[in-house]
Amino acid sequence: MTTTNKIELMAPAGNFESLQAGLDNGADSVYFGVEQLNMRARATVNFTMDDLPEIARRCEEKNVRSYLTLNTIIYDHDLSVVKTLLNKAKEANITAVIASDQAVIAMARGIGMEVHISTQLNITNIETIRFYSLFADTMVLSRELSLRQVKKITEQIEKEQIKGPNGNLVEIEIFGHGALCMAVSGKCYLSLHSHNSSANRGACKQNCRKKYTVIDQETGFEIELDNEYMMSPKDLCTLDFLDQVIDSGIQVLKIEGRGRAPEYVATVVKTYREAIDSYYEGTFSKEKITTWMEDLNTVYNRGFWSGYYLGQELGEWSDVSGSAATQKKVYVGKGTHFFPKAEIGQFKIEAYDIKIGDKILVTGPSTGAQEMIIEEMFVNDTTAEKATKGDDCTLKLPFRIRMSDKLYKIVEA
Repeated sequence: MTTTNKIELMAPAGNFESLQAGLDNGADSVYFGVEQLNMRARATVNFTMDDLPEIARRCEEKNVRSYLTLNTIIYDHDLSVVKTLLNKAKEANITAVIASDQAVIAMARGIGMEVHISTQLNITNIETIRFYSLFADTMVLSRELSLRQVKKITEQIEKEQIKGPNGNLVEIEIFGHGALCMAVSGKCYLSLHSHNSSANRGACKQNCRKKYTVIDQETGFEIELDNEYMMSPKDLCTLDFLDQVIDSGIQVLKIEGRGRAPEYVATVVKTYREAIDSYYEGTFSKEKITTWMEDLNTVYNRGFWSGYYLGQELGEWSDVSGSAATQKKVYVGKGTHFFPKAEIGQFKIEAYDIKIGDKILVTGPSTGAQEMIIEEMFVNDTTAEKATKGDDCTLKLPFRIRMSDKLYKIVEA
């Protein structure tokens, strides 16, 4: 936690681009998976064990906490890899491990590594908190709880002084924004039945995000589920009632999205950072919420709902198969050179035209996700209004680019 006692904003990192985007936009902590032993083993490239020192270095540079997610179901043949991974994470100075399997919890405790309990364990009451406080300092509550239930748990931790191994009161983390699963806190077997690909091992095929037809087997009567993807929930969004979320007594707010693009991480983290800071400054208002929601709508989403936090009994289902974002990115070209003294980046235009006034996005493993409006450009060493396929284009940039950074144009969806 930060010394200001603000809640901790936790960002997803599926690769170095997203990691940097989270660090650049105000995250207090980041979480990431390594290779196959995490709940997004299939959804993204993931890091390798060799990346751990670089992840830790970048986080330490920004005074940001780093969390290794090791929260899948673990089999006997995984144990040696788990042990190696935990030792390398400890050696690299990764802050903590997020775990759900007791073997991982025990191994991490055995080497003195901080443990956070994953939502996969479905913590829903104070007695379960008391039990896991023997092993863990932070616990992610089940996603199906209301804020009233969350608040009761945080108040009891305070009242009964329930402390973790580090000697401090147990900290409570909840999901704040991003994709939700129809299953109870992610425990689903659809993908395993249909594709022999286990969601609980991080290899979900996302059957639930598709459109289905229901057939009465006695009569053969068919019903197409009109305008609703009946198993695909809208994305969680707590920004419009963030004041109530903070008042519930939680310490960590998690942004979901290790499988999403770096500009998603940048926009969502930046927006929640502004909203959290605004709450503590006493300037959190309906007008600001309207602007923030417009920003969140520009990046990947399936529509938004408040989850179960406000006492809703049933889920809200998406009416789109993919994203309902108001903007999308189109590939333009790649970075070829950066002139540090002049702060000018050079790009090779390979696909889509760009012109003065366009909003562009540059992504890269060190660059993260940087957006800006083009105010001036040079094409083939001459001042120009537009650059087209085959052109060499230079732009004045407020950030450094690297070879092979990708250049995109942001357009209305």
